[in-house]
Amino acid sequence: MTHPPSGGSQTLRAPDPVSAPVAVPERPRALRAVQAERLRAAATTEPGRLRIIGAVLALLVVAFGAVTTLEVSQRAAAADDVVGRSQPLSADAADIYRFLADADTTAAGGFLAGAQEPEAVQERYREDIEEAARLLVKASGNTASDSASSREIATLNRLLPVYTGLVERARANNRQGLPLGGAYLRYANQKMAGEMLPAAERLYAAETGRLESDSADARRLPLLSVGAGIVVLGALVWMQRRTYRRTNRVLNHGLLAATAAASVVLLWLTVGHTVARTELRSAMTHGQASLDVLNDARISSLKARANENLTLVARGAVLTPDGSADQYEADYVTGMKALKDRLEKAGRLADDASGRTPVAEASEGVAQWRTRHREARATDDRGDYEGALEQIIGTGKSTGQSFRQVDGALEKALAHEQDEFTSAAEDGRGALRGLPTGAAALAVLGAAAVIAGVNRRLSEYR
Repeated sequence: MTHPPSGGSQTLRAPDPVSAPVAVPERPRALRAVQAERLRAAATTEPGRLRIIGAVLALLVVAFGAVTTLEVSQRAAAADDVVGRSQPLSADAADIYRFLADADTTAAGGFLAGAQEPEAVQERYREDIEEAARLLVKASGNTASDSASSREIATLNRLLPVYTGLVERARANNRQGLPLGGAYLRYANQKMAGEMLPAAERLYAAETGRLESDSADARRLPLLSVGAGIVVLGALVWMQRRTYRRTNRVLNHGLLAATAAASVVLLWLTVGHTVARTELRSAMTHGQASLDVLNDARISSLKARANENLTLVARGAVLTPDGSADQYEADYVTGMKALKDRLEKAGRLADDASGRTPVAEASEGVAQWRTRHREARATDDRGDYEGALEQIIGTGKSTGQSFRQVDGALEKALAHEQDEFTSAAEDGRGALRGLPTGAAALAVLGAAAVIAGVNRRLSEYR
């Protein structure tokens, strides 16, 4: 039988466990210090220095390519907007203004023709209204809903049916020989001149402002890309000079290839952007500036023609605020003065014979128009209304014939300047085409060439 050892009833206790050491994570600062120490140690040897320099050079080349790709892509996108969006919208806004003004002029001319309005006049009025409505729909689809342009488009869409309704009432009363038709026509003209044309003018100004902004964005100098390119070339030249001084070897094929790639990108960037900048500036200073002036001239001619017609429609019923003269006659005189000034400026802006010839033809038509208008007014003042009417809307030597000459010449001048703008702007856009992709590809090749050139030097130490 086994007995417990004598000595009392002491309970044996297990020794206290020794606390295990807790692993403390290395602090980030200490880790960075270790990495820095390793880097300093590597930099004390030539192979280590070569690896560090090679990595920095490769990153510089890649950064140069990335910055160039980003900046040029932004310029190219702005140039695309100039050609494909901003300028077409500006031209559409000018056409909206012109179609509305022409509709007003045509409606007044048709009213003067009497109860049996000529079919050709009715068709032209109908086409003007339909084209204005179509362009308003097109412009609405290409503008932001909260923009100033969108608000002007909404205003025009609201007023257009009101205007056409007034014109139809004027026609209906005119066909019945009722004098109320003239009042409706004058009210329609007030709606057009006082609300619709100012809204169309603001729309044109907004779209032209967007065009100028896009053109300025496309022409902004890529200073960051050029600066990065100069830094990269300087670093590559320094590295090749360093290699030559340490090895007495003139060429390192990898570094030479990287230098060539960077030089091509920088040269392509400089030349391409200079050409694009020059062409886009030419498009704005020659093409768009002429288009602005010619559009103003054509609108002035249309307004003057409408006021001339309304002078006979109103027959003195609408006077200037001081009551001294016929309001429509006064507006005609103001419009013709503006037309003359615009044509003189357009002649100065025209830079070739194809642009100057139609402007000169329009100026001749304006001089003839003013002479015939004075004769018609003299006839009307003598009490010969029918004779004055023939001198205004007749098929012979009338002011209407002079107006058509001016309008046709301005249409030719506008078409020529539009072609000039489009050609220059497309040349500017074309100068940037392919540059973003080319810069990225050459940068990758340049970085690979740097690594290959440095590895060639490293192989000498193995």
